[in-house]
Amino acid sequence: MAKLKKLEDYREEIDQCVKCGACRAHCPAFGAVKHEGRVARGKIALADALLKGDVEMEDRFLLDMSQCLLCGSCCAQCPNKVPTEDIVAATRLKIAEEKGLSTFGKGVATVLKHQGLLDVLAKSGGKLSNLLFKALPENSGMKLRFPAPFITADRTLPPVASKPFRDRHPEFIKGDAGQPTVLFFTGCGINYMYPDSGDAMLKALKFIGVNIIIPKDQNCCGLPAVSAGAAETVETLAEKNLAALSKHQYDYIVTACASCNAGLGKIYPEMGDEFVDYESKVKDIFVFLVEQGFAEKLDELPKSEVQKRVTYHDPCHLRTRGITKEPRQILKALPQVDFVEMEDAGTCCGLGGTYSVYHYDTSKEIVAKKANFIKESGAELVATDCPGCIMQLQDGINHADGQQRALHILDLVAEALPG
Repeated sequence: MAKLKKLEDYREEIDQCVKCGACRAHCPAFGAVKHEGRVARGKIALADALLKGDVEMEDRFLLDMSQCLLCGSCCAQCPNKVPTEDIVAATRLKIAEEKGLSTFGKGVATVLKHQGLLDVLAKSGGKLSNLLFKALPENSGMKLRFPAPFITADRTLPPVASKPFRDRHPEFIKGDAGQPTVLFFTGCGINYMYPDSGDAMLKALKFIGVNIIIPKDQNCCGLPAVSAGAAETVETLAEKNLAALSKHQYDYIVTACASCNAGLGKIYPEMGDEFVDYESKVKDIFVFLVEQGFAEKLDELPKSEVQKRVTYHDPCHLRTRGITKEPRQILKALPQVDFVEMEDAGTCCGLGGTYSVYHYDTSKEIVAKKANFIKESGAELVATDCPGCIMQLQDGINHADGQQRALHILDLVAEALPG
């Protein structure tokens, strides 16, 4: 049975924090709200006190534990590599066990556990999108026409697809003889909000001739439930995905979502021996394409006369897994792209799963810095490898009255390929 690690399982890691404060300079939440309880060493101290029974789960404790993006920026700079994001996530699980899930957390858990309900809600939202949302200019998203729980009126949202990605395609697409078979774990973002990016990924995979499996009964990876502290939901989804994926024979599982990559490639293998194979088989799409010689194939395409200036945002769930060079390698090889680095490309955009729901004002402060870096780069497009980051970046750009557009790298890849 899939089991998430408990807070008690991190006793050794908690003891490794020496309270040096190196995390303070790299924590986006602390940068926006300079309070010790918001930085990594403060949260580690609170988790330690909770285990020792020296602190109660009072309002201030709950607030401090909710003020974490789970971005891993602190761990990357920590001399002892204390996994604060894992410790905070485990603390949230303990809070949920003892105090129950929040109203929003209950909603997340209910929807994610029941794929049929998620499909119905998404399809209904897609069909009613013109009634529920108003389009913004320059294809930069949509905003609610009417108030909705947990969503502020000034937030930019992508339109919901009236026909999800997995409903658009057969479960198996045959490739060339002798080519590997890849299983596409679509994730919720591509399936329901950015299906065109999923189509773009299929175009890239077909271009290199691989066999493609798109399991119809795959579920959410569970990362939003991790952020909400819904342990049972995460474990249930892991079991359901194990059953769905085990029906097929494949060489690799490819993802086009940073969160899904971390869910299947990092969190699942820690939940039981039955998930260990995922650690080696799960590949980000750009890691897979680079390994297949895709960048060299792009280099052979004729250069476009008109170049688009593009910068790149590193999603936290890829950056913390060491996946930084492959997306850039593909971008630099695209015939229509003039690639430029922006300042602090690896800093968190401020989404953080449920963080941007509970702390939208702070989330806006964090992404505002990112929007400024995008503007200063001179890029007209900011590409990334995570649907959640696309949504957050576009929202930040819109609040800054910017003209740039956020999109998936795959959209640019599909544009460059013939056919």
